[in-house]
Amino acid sequence: MIRVDVAYALIYKEDKKKILMVNNNGGGWSLPGGAVEQGETLEQAVIREVKEETNLTIEAGEIVAVNEAIFEEKEHHALFITFKAKVIEGEISIIDKDEISEIEWVDIQKANELMPYHPNGVNSLLKASSPYTFQG
Repeated sequence: MIRVDVAYALIYKEDKKKILMVNNNGGGWSLPGGAVEQGETLEQAVIREVKEETNLTIEAGEIVAVNEAIFEEKEHHALFITFKAKVIEGEISIIDKDEISEIEWVDIQKANELMPYHPNGVNSLLKASSPYTFQG
């Protein structure tokens, strides 16, 4: 099994009560994010991945979820780490059309339907908080 760490950003537009999601070609809808590269911290990875997928610059905050999965067919053991994040600058646009087909602000109910692996829903993620510390 190959270990794969994936960092996601939960970006919430409070005034509209919407979550930013991306449609991954061949992979369905998810929060923006992706695999952590060798030598990269989780925080660096989530900032880079969001920029690559949405053209937005973010600030990563607390960790709100850690999910784990084993994909036998790919021989991957994956950890999915989700950060709260806020947009610092940029306009949404698809940078790599081979990777992302759509970017959309979705309401919480739709986000819950698209992310059933968070059994207590997006509302629980919005309330969750665990500090992230890079120790060097």
